[in-house]
Amino acid sequence: MPDLSISHRTRSTPFADRIMAAGAKAFTVYNHMLLPTVFRSIEEDYHHLKRAVQIWDVSCERQVELIGPDAKRLAQLMTPRDLSRQAIGKCLYTPICDANGHLLNDPVTIKLAEDRYWISVADSDVILFAKGLAAGLGLNVSVWEPEIFPVAVQGPKSDALMARVFGESITTTPFFGTQTREFSGRDHLIARSGYSGQGGYEIYVDGPLVGLELWDALMEAGQDLDVHAGCPNLIERIESGLLSYGNDISSDHTLAEAGLMRFCKTISPDCIANNALSNMGEPKRQLRYLSLDGDAMSPLSRTMQIDCEGQKVGQITSAVWSPDFATNVAIGMIDVAALGAESHLVAENGNRTVTVLTGPISMTQRKAA
Repeated sequence: MPDLSISHRTRSTPFADRIMAAGAKAFTVYNHMLLPTVFRSIEEDYHHLKRAVQIWDVSCERQVELIGPDAKRLAQLMTPRDLSRQAIGKCLYTPICDANGHLLNDPVTIKLAEDRYWISVADSDVILFAKGLAAGLGLNVSVWEPEIFPVAVQGPKSDALMARVFGESITTTPFFGTQTREFSGRDHLIARSGYSGQGGYEIYVDGPLVGLELWDALMEAGQDLDVHAGCPNLIERIESGLLSYGNDISSDHTLAEAGLMRFCKTISPDCIANNALSNMGEPKRQLRYLSLDGDAMSPLSRTMQIDCEGQKVGQITSAVWSPDFATNVAIGMIDVAALGAESHLVAENGNRTVTVLTGPISMTQRKAA
């Protein structure tokens, strides 16, 4: 593989030295920053994440801050999800749409105060969209990117580790709730959230200077918990049904096609996508969770066509072998008209039968048990 040339366009993180020392073997570029993707191997990282605890450098999870009298109005303009009842300190998954109802991002929005929000963005330049809306509508709001560097603590032993560093009361944080804790003389927002289905927290580290001290404190406190540096894991995220913006969903897809309308059952009339989504009708294609038969697949590095009786009816966007479920798991976009012919769906030149699941495999298998 060719080397990746790093320049000032690819920003560093406060934890870069620790990540390299921990043996990161591969990276991707995410929001103009490096995000590790493998430490030992995808499968070893996967098994460890599901049994122990990992610390992730997710500084690439940039915060777009909205602050000022019109901060709430701007936040609501960007998402069809109704923010009117969002409490201070509460996180909400808030798909962001353009005026045509197409997805521009699928971030988490945190309400810090009545006039202050953080939008914790996936991989796209949402800050430009927010600035454009604010300028075009003459809103009284500042839009900027604060020096916040998130660290995720993920895995079944995350409660034990966090309690040792921040006190037992941190474990009372509800899902998508937040608390503020002091570390090294600075207050840091901590949310019970993260890009895995294994449970955990995200620490919004305030400023780069205390980052290494916090990283080392977590590592030291978790030695007997088998703590390791880690990263979002492809196998685990597909099993858990976590979508990847830019891979599984993008601006080519509407909210309905992405299967995200359930988060916007009440579409805010103040969202710029309100008219488009209200009049869109049923989608002709939709995202589905899948399993594929055959030998173990390597991580999918391209889209894979799905056919039905010789005709293309969709494509697989993410796929990999799942050791725990002993099958290939995948996410794909499929024509709705073809969903009734599940037994006839094939992929990879007809060599693999595609089974459409009713949800992420971790949920469907749990229900079956």
